[in-house]
Amino acid sequence: MTGKERAGRAGRIVGALLGVHVGDALGAALEFSSWAQVRRRYPHGLAEITGGGPFGWPPGHATDDTDLTRAVLLAYLDAARTDGGRLGAGPADVVRAAAEYMLAWLDGDWPGREPGVPPRDVGGATRAGLEAYRQSRDPRSAGAGPGRAGNGSLMRCLPTGLAVAEPSRRISESIEISAITHDDERAVTACAAYNEIVAALIGGAGPATAVAAGLVTARALGSDQVAAAIEAGRGLEPAVLAATGELPFPGQASGYVLDSLTLAVAAVTDPRPLAAVLVDIARLGHDADTNAAIAGGLLGARDGAAAIPARWTAVLQFGAEFAAAGQVLAR
Repeated sequence: MTGKERAGRAGRIVGALLGVHVGDALGAALEFSSWAQVRRRYPHGLAEITGGGPFGWPPGHATDDTDLTRAVLLAYLDAARTDGGRLGAGPADVVRAAAEYMLAWLDGDWPGREPGVPPRDVGGATRAGLEAYRQSRDPRSAGAGPGRAGNGSLMRCLPTGLAVAEPSRRISESIEISAITHDDERAVTACAAYNEIVAALIGGAGPATAVAAGLVTARALGSDQVAAAIEAGRGLEPAVLAATGELPFPGQASGYVLDSLTLAVAAVTDPRPLAAVLVDIARLGHDADTNAAIAGGLLGARDGAAAIPARWTAVLQFGAEFAAAGQVLAR
């Protein structure tokens, strides 16, 4: 790998992490708003990170999407230290470490909060899975159970796609880290497929090739539903969805994992610049922060950190930390 190739890969890794954070922060102001409500307030979409929303976030503050991405990221950074800097190479149990960081987050041991103060927003499956882990201390026997197919593990799964080079281990750890809270087949397979798209993008593949890798993974894992969600994303245009509000989802992309996966695929295959696509994903409303965070991870992996507006990254709570962590992952 040449120096230029290494620099490009590092920029895509940092871009992926920051992409989750900016998507989350941008969409936080619009969470739970309908498309029509967003359109009345922001006819052309919200292009600034303003904070606010139903939980009164400060501008750039992490919601649960970014916080839990950080929890998984910290587990991989710990593995790098344990294994002498060789990510995924040694005995460190990143699945258990991720569960411990998530539980610390739930219990208030987290930057930006008074010790012991719980998060402002916790998904039901996330809480159930983490409480099960608290009792068992076995991250591989927790989970909220079948039928809980929200997007709460897809929103945080990105670090595995960035940190693990070997495909079979990347898929396995994507599944296991999802299953700490979201062990439904649709959720775990969506995480595995998403991370194969991420890995292909940071390796320099184009969007079509990367999405094809995710599709192959979904089919290999036997999930027709996840494969169909990826296929559906290839046929959607975020600009048209944002202009019309006509979403092809019965639940209006309000938290179902496969809706969020479809929107992320639509975003990464949109040829427009990152910022324009992310604004359109957020302006769909409903679960705006999570949908934009998941899409932002793929867009950042596609376009790199330099494509993210500086005015966005300047206000991010964990912006500097994520940028530094991305450099560690790149090494």
